[in-house]
Amino acid sequence: MVEEAIRKLREQQHKVKEHSAPWMVAEQLMDLCRRESASAELIAQDLDNPEMGIVQAEKKIKAFADGHKTGSFSCVTPSEAESILREFYGLGASGADPAGENPPKVLNLADFL
Repeated sequence: MVEEAIRKLREQQHKVKEHSAPWMVAEQLMDLCRRESASAELIAQDLDNPEMGIVQAEKKIKAFADGHKTGSFSCVTPSEAESILREFYGLGASGADPAGENPPKVLNLADFL
């Protein structure tokens, strides 16, 4: 599913100017997909909805930046952008397992005796 999400992100990326804000959103989402396969699955599904594309996600980040301007300067850190993207795509916290499919493994040393 990671490859599918990345393919869809690249398709949308080709529709915007290289190194533009939406293009960079796709880059950040691809990095996220590579780290978290469960998130990649959700992103791939959401990208089928025209209202959930990289342009719309970038608008959420821009709205945050506009709301936090200092004079004529605004900035969004990578972690802030990731938080906004996680909320936009409903991914949950970083490293979280939204499906609950991977419970923590417990090692009982008594099993070795």
